[in-house]
Amino acid sequence: MTSAPPPDAAEIAALKRIPLEILACAAVFGLAGLILWEAPQALFIVLGGGAAAASFLGLRRSLEDLLARDRKGAQRRGVLLYGLRILLILVVFSLIILFYSKMVLPFALGFSALVAVLLYEAVRSLARLRQWKP
Repeated sequence: MTSAPPPDAAEIAALKRIPLEILACAAVFGLAGLILWEAPQALFIVLGGGAAAASFLGLRRSLEDLLARDRKGAQRRGVLLYGLRILLILVVFSLIILFYSKMVLPFALGFSALVAVLLYEAVRSLARLRQWKP
């Protein structure tokens, strides 16, 4: 089985840029939340974005670690790590539902900044691919 080629400089830059873009997007969502709701909801939007950025960083680091290992143990460890990651996300959302039931939507909105940023980066990468190369 052939291995994937190493990432180029643009891909490495994008992977470093994404967590910051998630925080920036969550801050913009938070400002909009401040207009639509009150300060606690805006804070939970920003906290949701922070959780999404931390989740992305953890995912990136665990993938780099898994890809550096041998294939035999990497699959089991990968399944375990991703199962724990999903469990952690469910626990965080459950705690918010239990203690701050009115903050679920703002937190989910902030967490969805991850989706908005990944969509932006995908469009940006596709535009870069479509540029004429000499």
